[in-house]
Amino acid sequence: MCRLITRTLICQQQFPLLTLPHSLSNSLKKSSSVSTPISSTHFFSDRSKLAVTRARKINHITQAMDSLPELNRNLYSDIEPHKSGFLKVSDLHSIYWEQSGNPNGHPVVFLHGGPGGGTAPSNRRFFDPEFYRIVLFDQRGAGKSTPHACLEENTTWDLINDIEKLREHLQIPEWQVFGGSWGSTLSLAYSQAHPDKVTGIVLRGIFLLRKEELDWFYEGVGAAAVFPDAWESFRDLIPEEERSCFISAYNKRLNSKDLETQYEAARRWTRWEMMTTYLIPNEDQAKRGDDDKFALAFARIENHYFVNKGFFPTESFLLDNIDKIRHINTTIVQGRYDMCCPMMSAWELHKAWPEADFKVVADAGHSANELGIAAELVAANEKLKHILKRDGIVSN
Repeated sequence: MCRLITRTLICQQQFPLLTLPHSLSNSLKKSSSVSTPISSTHFFSDRSKLAVTRARKINHITQAMDSLPELNRNLYSDIEPHKSGFLKVSDLHSIYWEQSGNPNGHPVVFLHGGPGGGTAPSNRRFFDPEFYRIVLFDQRGAGKSTPHACLEENTTWDLINDIEKLREHLQIPEWQVFGGSWGSTLSLAYSQAHPDKVTGIVLRGIFLLRKEELDWFYEGVGAAAVFPDAWESFRDLIPEEERSCFISAYNKRLNSKDLETQYEAARRWTRWEMMTTYLIPNEDQAKRGDDDKFALAFARIENHYFVNKGFFPTESFLLDNIDKIRHINTTIVQGRYDMCCPMMSAWELHKAWPEADFKVVADAGHSANELGIAAELVAANEKLKHILKRDGIVSN
């Protein structure tokens, strides 16, 4: 067993990022041995913070899988939360949270999509309730969190800080991170900011929030060619003279002083996404666009983040910082025919991060609830569960 210790300078623009040096990253890639966990010690100065990160028990994915039993791929039964509440994360915002599963189990946090999508009871079913302590929460302005559909003090960095506040509030030392679509974006950003708090990562429907991805879905250059019938309703709300940028045109209407103008724009925006989420369109999903409360938060918050380019300093920010999380055991699940988050982004993430397990579902689109994607997500959590048990990190 070898202990790998590195002091890391944390000095970023709006939040701390732990930098994994190339020497450590390379040694982890080459090593097939298991590292011994070591506790962190923190040092502070006026402008920087030094942290000692502990090396994690990891093997290459293929080596880990060789010693694992056949994995369950079926969704678990519906369960109810055993604890829930609201956490005040700023003078303005309070976020709803809940816990289900094993109160003494291995913690996992579910990061929902959108942004603005909120959580749903079905989200609990991806996790073994006897093994996992399942934490769900609604991000700022979404779901049950208040104030509803609020854009003020609502940035990626605010959400990362909220995740940390929730972890500390629940007295969780570290946890597994699970997120799809925008949840994959936030999972990457959070894990890169706090890699010492992350035991494993499961990502689905990769979204890196780059211009080419936004153009593909919102500017008529990609998904509209496959779903022209659904696209027309989204397009036709905007006069021809404003169609050079649909995201900007919708931003104007979603922030109108007239509430009905907001609602109509929100319905059109939300229906477009809901009608393209599944490989074979799902009518129940499409109807979510008719729920004005859901649609307003979903459309306003999504559009707000897209107009502001995710609040990232550069388009390649998440890919550029993969070295910070390269050592974390991760699975990437991607539907081949995902219209919302096209596979080009998952492929680029895979090439930048070949150590992560990469699963392409050949007969699926974007939704986590499609059979093939759901099976891979459950299996990814099962794999991490067995690795934690095998390596003696948890005993339950």
